[in-house]
Amino acid sequence: MKKIFLVFLIFISASVVAVEKQPGEYEPKDFSHLIGMQGFSDSLLKMHFTLYHGYVKNTNLLIRLIEESQGYTFGALQRRFGWEFDGMRLHEFYFENLGGKKPFDHSSALNKMLDRDFGSFKKWKEDFIATGLMRGIGWAILYFDPKADRLFNVWINEHDLGHLAGGDLILVMDVWEHAYITEYGLDRAKYIENFFKNIDWDAVSSRFHNAVIRR
Repeated sequence: MKKIFLVFLIFISASVVAVEKQPGEYEPKDFSHLIGMQGFSDSLLKMHFTLYHGYVKNTNLLIRLIEESQGYTFGALQRRFGWEFDGMRLHEFYFENLGGKKPFDHSSALNKMLDRDFGSFKKWKEDFIATGLMRGIGWAILYFDPKADRLFNVWINEHDLGHLAGGDLILVMDVWEHAYITEYGLDRAKYIENFFKNIDWDAVSSRFHNAVIRR
């Protein structure tokens, strides 16, 4: 038990203890270009970047600890890995689909599929917003299912629970409290409104295009 406790003590301390970088480790991406984005204060974004960096650091730490562990400790660390890895990756998808300046292209291939699967862009947006306003913490994600060739709006409760197996992430919105509460309090609807004002539709359309050609 003492060994297990020490392993998790190291894990919990990962966000404050510098660990020598190993070859092949994940590097946090630089999203500082988002500073100054409408509706998102610098302090909110910097706090969110710091949280994301913690996921990257903990993902790297878990990779090393899993390689060195065995027995109960191995299983406990393996179960934690998906949480940290998906926390890292979902934040990257989220930040990468922000910072846009252009409106949505209603002549695009993505719009045509939204029309087909939801009835219209407006109806898709209403459904996506309703998903993001669901009670609880999590993520609202527009997924493309290459097997069925269709789009879904999906609620992800925890980082590592509820994903569509084999699906491609097209648009990702963070609706954990840390993404908005310091700016908007409990007014998640206002946060979502400003999220839509800042979507990088070029990035979203590129993801959709790549997902379609891979199917």
